[in-house]
Amino acid sequence: MNTPILEMKNIVKEFPGVKALNNVSFQVAEGEIHCLVGENGAGKSTLMKVLSGVYPHGSYSGEILFAGQEQTFSGIHDSEIAGIAIIYQELALVPEMTVYENIFLGHELRNGPLVDWNETIKQAGEMLRKVKLNVNPAAKVKELGVGKQQLVEIAKALSKNVKLLILDEPTAALNEDDSENLLNLLRELRDNGVTCILISHKLKEVLAIADSITVLRDGQTICTLDAKGGKVSEQVLIKHMVGREIDNIYPARKNTRADQTVLEVKNWSAYDPKLGRYVLKDVSFNIKKGEIVGFAGLMGSGRTELALSIFGNSVGYQLSGEFYINGQKQDFGHPQNAIQAKMAYVTEDRKAKGLILIQDIKQNITLANLREIANNGVVDGNAEVKIANEYKSSLNIKTPSVEQKVGNLSGGNQQKVSLAKWLFAKPDILILDEPTRGIDVGAKFEIYTIMTRLVEQGMSIIMISSELPEVLGMSDRIYIVSSGKITGELPIEEATQEKIMHLATN
Repeated sequence: MNTPILEMKNIVKEFPGVKALNNVSFQVAEGEIHCLVGENGAGKSTLMKVLSGVYPHGSYSGEILFAGQEQTFSGIHDSEIAGIAIIYQELALVPEMTVYENIFLGHELRNGPLVDWNETIKQAGEMLRKVKLNVNPAAKVKELGVGKQQLVEIAKALSKNVKLLILDEPTAALNEDDSENLLNLLRELRDNGVTCILISHKLKEVLAIADSITVLRDGQTICTLDAKGGKVSEQVLIKHMVGREIDNIYPARKNTRADQTVLEVKNWSAYDPKLGRYVLKDVSFNIKKGEIVGFAGLMGSGRTELALSIFGNSVGYQLSGEFYINGQKQDFGHPQNAIQAKMAYVTEDRKAKGLILIQDIKQNITLANLREIANNGVVDGNAEVKIANEYKSSLNIKTPSVEQKVGNLSGGNQQKVSLAKWLFAKPDILILDEPTRGIDVGAKFEIYTIMTRLVEQGMSIIMISSELPEVLGMSDRIYIVSSGKITGELPIEEATQEKIMHLATN
């Protein structure tokens, strides 16, 4: 093993009622890609926030050695001066500013008291070449796709002469091509002397790129594994992460599908006046009682637009076509109408659109069905706590109390709260848009188990997912969406990744 560039010794970090890190020790060799894995809430992001100064020295106990020197960072600026840069899943770019302005934001190149814009543009171009991003430095960031924005973030880090680059779930919102490009770039950076720490829930990605892997569980270091030469398997990682074997992440279930059609959509089209084009065209499909129907397709294919348009059309599309619930024609003008018809939609963006992060768990869970616990327009606080605790127990939401702010929960537990919110609305039809995005394998298994239980109780589920193994592992039937149209329907017995991709690219 090379000389350690980083040693974190006996790190303890506590929040009210929670010990997030319990005596964690972590070591990274110089010039390697070191992956950090664990279930949601294991302490991965907290550990990196301690390292980068987000949680300053004095707010935790333990010791940090970087490049042979003990570090006592009082903020992110201190860690950046030392050569550490962190890139979060939620990118920290200013959309209205140019690429070159973003790259040097906070450490502007100056000529006397003024910013030297010519030198800024020149050096920004050099940074973009390093990350192999062929865009105009003068382009606004909002004009770039998520994959290109991720590369701008890395260019920004490289402009600070970074020695250690930390990436927290960098591929969570990327398609397969952008993810592969990013991983190749990280390999090149490693070969050029930049050490990387990568946090990811995508275990195949971890095994493809890692030199070493450290597993955290419940705020403690479980092990560090040498991953070079294919020495570590996915099953070994899962066992260390969750503390038990998970032989099959997709739970076995009975055939609960009935002949009754609960939802039928005919010739459904949606015109977006902002874009000036149709986002959906002549879409027809049906859902039976007690089945999970997967909707597969590439990013931008129209799957989310379909869900939003039938769930009350909150985005204001111009709609045509028909849809029926239990044989009754529907025309929802607002999501409240959909909720009253016993339909629910769990959004793909739980942080921005699914939850109110500054409110507590109980308030979020009851949000979609407040009438259930209100007397004369006043919410019954005792009933709210009782309901929230029931869902905390049944969905295994890991939290000391339902009074905890949702923003303090891990991604997997936030997703369970988002699901609980809509289950409390008592739907017969549940739309799940990317139900396991950004959550770990243990939490995925729990979500799949909940889905299985719901369809066994007679619910019908529409599952939109970009993960083909998930679509194949959980669906009874699969519709494939491409460019706003349904290009095929496959019974699960005939479905393969190759067939789905062929139809998704038509």
